[in-house]
Amino acid sequence: MSSSAPLPHLRIHSINIYVTSQDAALRFYLDKLGFHLAYDARLQSGERLVAVAPPDGSAVLSLIAPAPDSREFKLVGRSSRIVFITDDVLAKFREWSARGVHFQFAPRLRRIKFAADAQQVRSPDAAFLLGEGRPVWGGVFTRFRDPDGNTFSLVSFDEVTHTLEVQRRSAAAKLEAERRAAQELEIAKEVQARLFPQTLPPLPSLEYSGVCIQARQVGGDYYDFLDLGPDRLGLVIGDISGKGIAAALLMANLQANLRSQCAVSIDRPGHPLDAVNQHFCRNTPDGAFATLFFADYHASSGRLRYANCGHLPALVLRATGEVARLEATSTVLGVFKDWICCTGELHLSPGDALALFTDGITESFNHNGEEFGVDRLVEALLRHRALPARDLLSAVVDEVRIFSHPREQHDDITLIIAKVQAPAPL
Repeated sequence: MSSSAPLPHLRIHSINIYVTSQDAALRFYLDKLGFHLAYDARLQSGERLVAVAPPDGSAVLSLIAPAPDSREFKLVGRSSRIVFITDDVLAKFREWSARGVHFQFAPRLRRIKFAADAQQVRSPDAAFLLGEGRPVWGGVFTRFRDPDGNTFSLVSFDEVTHTLEVQRRSAAAKLEAERRAAQELEIAKEVQARLFPQTLPPLPSLEYSGVCIQARQVGGDYYDFLDLGPDRLGLVIGDISGKGIAAALLMANLQANLRSQCAVSIDRPGHPLDAVNQHFCRNTPDGAFATLFFADYHASSGRLRYANCGHLPALVLRATGEVARLEATSTVLGVFKDWICCTGELHLSPGDALALFTDGITESFNHNGEEFGVDRLVEALLRHRALPARDLLSAVVDEVRIFSHPREQHDDITLIIAKVQAPAPL
């Protein structure tokens, strides 16, 4: 095993303490020592399982009441050989004494020295802990009894226990940091999920739907549906460079800026994107960029004006069976301050469908290392094109997932489907 590989977690879980009364022992540990109840349960056999734990939960003491005729009963009232460690023996002595805990003697100082010859130490780890001749066990200690006469030691930190405590606290701090990071990431996931469209602007002549399935808890893929005024709808899909929290923050920034720019009436898609690019350049770090496909659909005329800013080509599935690809009209956002957005235009007829997607679909790999690719995407769209937009979207995503199973999803999967409806009969 590599020396850098993490070792399996190991700690003491349970230590048996033999008592005559579990209830009396329980009151002692909870009320006088300030321990917590770990569990109190009764098995089908009638045996009662009772355990307590110190405040840090580092171990569990099982309180066992053996039968009077058992060998274990003879262990009641003896030295437990258990040592409790605290950073202030005197303070704990005063606290527990005030609660009625019986100590055998007042806290006193004691030191033990180990051999100075390092060769007498059997292992490098032991040499580190023993300090090679230094007085490594040296601290204040005392002993106390429980109601059954079981004795315990209470000691302060020495060099050995201090080293172990530092390690324990470091591990606890790491676990707490990981817990907080996971919690914050979960909150970020919920926040980002709300940035995606929660309602669809009504447009009777266009049936449309979108989805983003993130590879991580948060990601940089983006899609949106924008109300551009009567009879008009903006369809947007984008992909931010990078992954994780950084990409998610840039995605939120891009979305807020684009929505703000589109709140003002526009005559062409290039106008808001010019301003969006300027803002993106000013407020993002070097090397960050976004690909974006922005479409402005005018329902009454069927006109689709679009800007493809370095994004994958959108697909237009004609009712006649032909497939058109809407290639890039401009370069990516966020790289060039002097940037002019060029646009394209086409007409959509009833029965036509528009598909916008990110590379999480086309670059999904199977077990042989093959990409799903644009050709398979076109085949899937044609195969399921009779379905409503939402069902067509689900069918395509299912095919991508089946294709890449059992490989783990490595990138966000984002897809928009829009189908032009025939006008309702008069």
